[in-house]
Amino acid sequence: MKSPRFKRMNVSFASQETQCRAWFYHPADAGSEALPCIVMAHGLGGTRASGLAPFAERFVAEGYRVLVFDYRYFGDSGGKPRQLLTVANQLADWRAAIAFARCQGGVDPARIALWGTSFSGGHVTSIAARDHRIAAVVAQNPMMDGLASVGMFLGYAGLGNLLQLSALGLVDQLHGLIGKDPLLIPVVGRHGDFAALSSPEAWDGYQAIATSGWRNQMSARFALTLSLYRPITLAKQLRCPILVQACMEDSVVSPKAAVRVAELANKGELRRYEGMGHFAVYVGAGFETAVTDQIAFFRRTLGGTPSFRDNRDTDGR
Repeated sequence: MKSPRFKRMNVSFASQETQCRAWFYHPADAGSEALPCIVMAHGLGGTRASGLAPFAERFVAEGYRVLVFDYRYFGDSGGKPRQLLTVANQLADWRAAIAFARCQGGVDPARIALWGTSFSGGHVTSIAARDHRIAAVVAQNPMMDGLASVGMFLGYAGLGNLLQLSALGLVDQLHGLIGKDPLLIPVVGRHGDFAALSSPEAWDGYQAIATSGWRNQMSARFALTLSLYRPITLAKQLRCPILVQACMEDSVVSPKAAVRVAELANKGELRRYEGMGHFAVYVGAGFETAVTDQIAFFRRTLGGTPSFRDNRDTDGR
């Protein structure tokens, strides 16, 4: 029986006095050597249990340490009211996760990389544009332009649903001001249903990665600020390498905006996945394509780990 290639520890860190829960992966034989660390979190309404472990396991097999966390108010992390989603809160959680990773024994603080997908693909771009100590960024099927995403929602959901979402967002914002619980809406629904995501691919795609304990709910107030959240405007401020992976048949976020970020970034790399929708990168052949490109990118930008050097010596690369 083979011994595990990695160890996964349950850890927590504070973000604005609330505990975020995380998995911290370590190569089984790494010891205390200072290795690169990849920090990961999910997209809109997602939790670490919904499809992130396969990516983390591939990265730790390469010899990297990996920190995968849940945002406050979601998943296993603390915070009340539950399912509260704001961009500001999630960016604060990213900063707290990075600070936690930097101070851990066995982590090289100069080789911290960020991995984001969908909504968090925009988060990692925004964070790295301001934190120039970040060594590398992967933005997988990223939400780079909230204004474009609102336009896409209008296209597949219609004006009536957009107006309803905006109205509920205003009510939810009022709830926050007077101390009431958030007004919750579905994260994802079938095409034609009312939800934050209801494009033709959204329901089946999300269900393919969602776990039994996942809650299909989020606060409506996010809708009021989505059009103002435009990580694309920060692309020129990026100093580290960024790999942008654009699914060219994406119906959830704008692939054109993703491509543009790669073009604007000083060290941008672009992978276009023709014929692939938003959720294709999480499972099956799409996952293999995406994660293989990510590993190659991390090898180039983070330098060799003991695992990588061993692989290179034995396979001739």
